[in-house]
Amino acid sequence: MRKAVTFLLSACLFTGLAGCGTQPGPDKTAKTAAPAAAGETTVKLGLTQFVEHPALDAIRQGIIDGLKESGYEEGKNVEIDYQNAHGDMNNTVSIAQKYAGDGKDLVVAIATPSAQAAAKAIADKPVVFSAVTDPLSAQLVSSLEKPDKNITGTSDKVSMEQQLELIKTFMPELKKLGVIYTTSEVNSEVQVKDLEAAASKAGVEVVKAGISQLSEVQIAAQGLVAKTDALFIPIDNTVVSSFEAVLGAAEQSKIPVFASDTDTVKRGAVATYGIDYYKIGKQTGEMASRILKGQAVTDTPVEVSKEADLYINEKAAETFGLTIPDALKSQAKEIMK
Repeated sequence: MRKAVTFLLSACLFTGLAGCGTQPGPDKTAKTAAPAAAGETTVKLGLTQFVEHPALDAIRQGIIDGLKESGYEEGKNVEIDYQNAHGDMNNTVSIAQKYAGDGKDLVVAIATPSAQAAAKAIADKPVVFSAVTDPLSAQLVSSLEKPDKNITGTSDKVSMEQQLELIKTFMPELKKLGVIYTTSEVNSEVQVKDLEAAASKAGVEVVKAGISQLSEVQIAAQGLVAKTDALFIPIDNTVVSSFEAVLGAAEQSKIPVFASDTDTVKRGAVATYGIDYYKIGKQTGEMASRILKGQAVTDTPVEVSKEADLYINEKAAETFGLTIPDALKSQAKEIMK
């Protein structure tokens, strides 16, 4: 089943335009850490996260729990060195270089920038990424089915066609959709290109606002609400971490906001077809544990979330003057009050 899913993801990703990204390190096969047993070997694991926000924090907890359920428990047989880059690209590089110097047995990288930094710095030990939207465009792997280096992991890619269809179900007369994204994040560029492709088929114009740093999010939002019918927030670490700035501008202008991840819906976006980030974190932790127990990285295909569900924020819909269609109510996994 996993092969079928990764094949479908590969087909989906190859239809988009490839984004630019940091090149991974030399093409070397990763050494596999020996299985740790309590009282015998303590595995040294690096856990790097690009920025703090609810979705990525849920992934981190899922990773830790996935490792524990697979036999690797912090304080017993694994030592986890957690580092947060706080949204700074330079910090991701420093963290990755530190892990390389420390000789970690395995490194888990949450989000594309951290994964790219780890890929460049670490060539002889396994690197497992989580929440990388497009591992191919990020140049982390050349094959989803059979990674050819020391890197594999999980993708959080979602369908932009499905997201646009959801928005149009709420807003059938939608003509202009604003999107804020970070121009230096490959995952964001890929999503925007996919969104534009879907929008062109649906007769919707995508109005883009590219940013380079956190301080630009509010200004971008204020500019978009004046010339769009709705806003869409992709899985973009910088924008999601400053979502309240977007929400403030949107609520003031009564321009509905939709999102790609469930935690942003909890924070005030109207709806999404999203994945459970805690669950994808557990998937990542389980993958890491299999590699620690001896499974070769090249025999560990990139995995995607096993499910995408509809989440609706009822209060947000009311705030923006939207009615939740009965058809969506029956489909929703959760309607938040």
